[in-house]
Amino acid sequence: MDIRPERLGSPAFRAAHGVRAAYVIGGMVKGISSVEMVRAAGNAGYLAFFGAGGLRPAAVNEAVAQLSADLGPARPWGVNFLHNPLIPAQEDALAELLLASGVRCIEASAFVRITPALVRYRLSGLEFDGQGRPLPRRRIIAKVSHPDMARRFMEPPPADLVADLRARGLLTAREADAAGEVPLADDVCAEADSGGHTDRRPSFALIPAFLRLRDETARAQPRLPPVRIGAAGGIGAPEAVAAAFVLGADFVLTGSINQCTPEAGTSEAVKDMLAAAQPQDFDMAPAGDLFEIGAKVQVLKRGSLFAARANRLYELYRANAALDDIPAPLLADLEAKTFGRRLDDVWRETEAYYRQAAPEELADIGPKKRMAMIFRWYFIHSQRLAQQGDTAQRVNFQIHCGPAMAACNRWLADTPWADWRQRHVDRLADRLLEGAAQVLAQRYAGLNAD
Repeated sequence: MDIRPERLGSPAFRAAHGVRAAYVIGGMVKGISSVEMVRAAGNAGYLAFFGAGGLRPAAVNEAVAQLSADLGPARPWGVNFLHNPLIPAQEDALAELLLASGVRCIEASAFVRITPALVRYRLSGLEFDGQGRPLPRRRIIAKVSHPDMARRFMEPPPADLVADLRARGLLTAREADAAGEVPLADDVCAEADSGGHTDRRPSFALIPAFLRLRDETARAQPRLPPVRIGAAGGIGAPEAVAAAFVLGADFVLTGSINQCTPEAGTSEAVKDMLAAAQPQDFDMAPAGDLFEIGAKVQVLKRGSLFAARANRLYELYRANAALDDIPAPLLADLEAKTFGRRLDDVWRETEAYYRQAAPEELADIGPKKRMAMIFRWYFIHSQRLAQQGDTAQRVNFQIHCGPAMAACNRWLADTPWADWRQRHVDRLADRLLEGAAQVLAQRYAGLNAD
């Protein structure tokens, strides 16, 4: 049987996004999914998302301007839209920037609730066909792991948020009236055991559940256009790509493996560490942006003490009401080994940032919240160290990654691609799809053999 790589997945997905294959390169924070990565993917006909999370608006604006000039509207590209529960105003500012810049596609990730910024982005500029049916100009791919959130993205935007946006003049009357006729997202990606924010659910359970949820929603609201279902998490080898399509995924989305490419916006030191990763080299740590509620991210453990040190900070936060409750020798140890500076200095830097970015966060601040804000500084610092490649601080590198990286390394071992410098992101996509097509052809041939 001849299976063509570009025919895998949903033809509707390829048509809607103007891509040559049902393969997406997901966004990674702080520009790790760089302009160079998105440009290389777009020129090769793949959809990729710039990693806007954690960047200042000026940096995002510059990246969007570059991509608009380099790729324009004809080639596929988009921007990652990361949920910001700590400073919601930053979501609003990002939506404003993307609307003003004409960005036509976003990847919504790490959302634990639907926010006004998402709804505004989706509904702004609605067009209508000859029968008066709404046609969203802006597409959303939602990357989620919880069925409740998946359902919310499959349904129309919440009516109360739509009404509020209309009252504030951020949507027109016609846009608000048509909101009930479009799903919030065009595509919902089932995020299984992945790097970064993850519930570590297995794809073999998650993808079928999302497909059935999609079908239930379609039966309950037949007027809505159908939502496509993608697969993410654990995809680092051709066999995993093939399995996702056999399970019924309309498209696949890769993340961790793209950090280990020349185009990734992180340091060579990080890429060397990732290229050596094996299946046992990953661990769970608290998520810096969701620190107080105990959300988790998956990180590279080999060569770094970040996971152990971050988990220790969370345990101290849970067990104490204030920094003053922590024994002085333990605080001194944290300053020397984890923070690398006095905690008073950490607080001064943190306070200065919030006075500029979100002064309301400093109002009526109590000792517990102050401790959390100081501890969260370590998560920002450890990401910065990794991207800068400060090898003297390697033990504090925070590298979001999952076991897909190990599968990719094993697949490419003993080939020229074992060197990450050869793993250009577009060619890596080509090879994964070609390999998946070969795997499927071999399996089907085996099933039909006498």
